[in-house]
Amino acid sequence: MQKLIRVRFAPSPTGYLHVGGLRTALYNFLFARKNNGKFILRIEDTDRARFVEGATEKLIEALHWAGIDYDEMYVQSERLEIYKQHVEQLLQNGKAYCCFCTSERLEQMRKEMEAKKVDVKYDRTCLKLSKQEIQNELEKKIPFVVRMKIPENRTIKFHDIVRGDVEFQSNIIDDQVLLKSDGFPTYHLAVVVDDHLMSITHVIRGEEWLSSVPKHLLLYEFLDWKIPQMAHLPLLLNPDKSKLSKRQGDVAVEDYRDKGYLKEALVNFVALLGWNPGTEQEIFSMEELIQQFSLERVHKAGAVFNLEKLNSLNTIHLRAKTNEEILQMLKVELSKSRFASQHFSDEYLLQVTNTMRERMSFVKDIIQNASYFFEAPTEYEQTAVKKNWKEETSSQLKTLAEEFSKLNNPKKEDYEHALRKTAEALQIGNGKLIHGVRLAISGVSGGPGLYDILFILGKEESVKRMNTAIQKIRITN
Repeated sequence: MQKLIRVRFAPSPTGYLHVGGLRTALYNFLFARKNNGKFILRIEDTDRARFVEGATEKLIEALHWAGIDYDEMYVQSERLEIYKQHVEQLLQNGKAYCCFCTSERLEQMRKEMEAKKVDVKYDRTCLKLSKQEIQNELEKKIPFVVRMKIPENRTIKFHDIVRGDVEFQSNIIDDQVLLKSDGFPTYHLAVVVDDHLMSITHVIRGEEWLSSVPKHLLLYEFLDWKIPQMAHLPLLLNPDKSKLSKRQGDVAVEDYRDKGYLKEALVNFVALLGWNPGTEQEIFSMEELIQQFSLERVHKAGAVFNLEKLNSLNTIHLRAKTNEEILQMLKVELSKSRFASQHFSDEYLLQVTNTMRERMSFVKDIIQNASYFFEAPTEYEQTAVKKNWKEETSSQLKTLAEEFSKLNNPKKEDYEHALRKTAEALQIGNGKLIHGVRLAISGVSGGPGLYDILFILGKEESVKRMNTAIQKIRITN
């Protein structure tokens, strides 16, 4: 009988959810769901110096927004006694020892080793203490940490699902601190204890943790526990191949959400940062990712964070939304804009979304690029004025405005018919009127179809804007 797959995402609550963390969570989630397993969220908050109040809630909120929901949740700071019990076991078995060295002594030791240009490692001064000396220090309540005793001259090997066979030499590994003087475990102890007690079958995490594996493998050996399978994911890189960092752009999931990126687009994009399905397919729903994901198709090489690709995916996913879905997003964007106090009917906004859907990559583009749907223009694009607004334009538009005014409850084609009729009467080409009307009602030279704009704005508003432009542009021109 196959063992139940259990994986975990184990962030530290030190701030925002990094897009690299989102990828780690996503890969664990996809792997669990594909294999009918369990996805565990474990908050690793034992480093109290880096703990940020409220960060856990923000992490959970960001994961939920992305569609990544956990089956179980644990918080390490609530499990301190469990770690202490296992530290005691390691001490009794001679696999760990108490270290009473002060931070000042350790700093001096580090400087001396650096001056000698040797690997900086603890010099094992406290390993030489007798049982009586240790007891004396404990009775004096001297602060101490517990270090693991790394065996000498050992080759430590393991097989990584992504990276293949990996090996380390134990002589380069420091005697890692397992329990800090404040009673909190270090990452290295807590992660091994928790992965075992939570029956984690696969450890899927970033490449930056690869160097920690030999310490973890030794702890599994010291505690006589079975080692889970491991997969270390490639680094995320900036376009210049440096490690992805906030210095070169946004790295927080919250930043992309607040900028209007769809969760479907960000998840799709992040999934492809280090993995591909082996086909030409690039557009995925979460369900498709679950069906196709496999650790065997995760790459070793670093993955470049290409913002243009993300923008392209956002455009595709947005245009796949229904008008009703875009409407709801538009209403949210309007509530955050300068038009928040104005009221627009759903019917009106649906017409706007329908005509703008092929012209946007973000819902906020509607407001930024087509503000004329929400307010009359107060300025007019000067290059378009110089090019399309001639001496006779004002009188021509006045004639057209009068023709529009005669229309009774006009449809889109009625505006087109009226314009053609007016152009014919004035003995000019349609374009002479089209460019002027567009400029008058929108203030710009580009956008969706002119007759769509006229129909959405309606006869009264369109005529009013045309008459305003006739006065303003004639004066300023």
